[in-house]
Amino acid sequence: MPKQHKKEKPTHVFYRLIMIFIGAAFAAASIELFLVPNNIIDGGIIGISLILSYLFEHPLLNFSTFVVLLNIPFLYYGYKQIGKTFMFSSLFGVICLAVVENMLHKLQPFTDQPVLAAVFGGLLLGVGVGLVIRHGGTLDGTEILGILMTKKLPFSVGEFVMFINIFIFGWAAFVLGTENAMYSAMTYYIAFKAIDTVLQGLEETKACIIISDFYEEMSDAILHRLGRGTTKLKGKGGFTDEEKEVIYVVVTRLEVTKLKSIISDIDSEAFLTIMNTQETRGARFKSAIH
Repeated sequence: MPKQHKKEKPTHVFYRLIMIFIGAAFAAASIELFLVPNNIIDGGIIGISLILSYLFEHPLLNFSTFVVLLNIPFLYYGYKQIGKTFMFSSLFGVICLAVVENMLHKLQPFTDQPVLAAVFGGLLLGVGVGLVIRHGGTLDGTEILGILMTKKLPFSVGEFVMFINIFIFGWAAFVLGTENAMYSAMTYYIAFKAIDTVLQGLEETKACIIISDFYEEMSDAILHRLGRGTTKLKGKGGFTDEEKEVIYVVVTRLEVTKLKSIISDIDSEAFLTIMNTQETRGARFKSAIH
């Protein structure tokens, strides 16, 4: 009999929907108060919707209409591939984006300087999209399409999305002009970086793997001098076939130098690998001593 999974608590659902709404509202503010007044677009479905709204210039065929209609088929495939919660969260986010963008239509833009619009519009858009993704949804079906297409094509999702966006910005150069297409590409890059910041957090952490014959002393020093707990893993040398203890520890970016100093003091020949981490939670991680 299949295991019954617990349903998400109503309070968690409410919190998640509120954050998705805030993210969609940020994205709508970026589009209506920065990008549209300066003829700048983003990549993906949002960019295609903006170009189509420029081309048609009809009250009913506006950005809100296009962003909902173009996302529906991708959300359907997202439901098939990722799940019902993702599909409903994304649909809620897209509808919020369309509604809020329409409500902001009569407000005056924040700036008529394309560079300022690209920078601050990109930041606000990236924060908004990042919040939606962080809480289980999406405002753009391009990556869903990428997941589906890369199963049949020899490309990664990132490469596929990049190819689509090159096409979109090339199209924008014909519709909006070369300079606006370049501003649009700059907006997309800034938004992309802002999304990464929202997803990974400002407090970047590093995962470190240490291999040393002095693993007991090393582990004790990291605990007492840096305040970080370690995990000891079993390893085996590929060349000598000798069993070794491997130390795994997660530290903040500011603690890397001190960790290197501790390792060097105990064993200058120790092998150290430092990797970026997406997110760190639990095990009282933030309660380190220094």
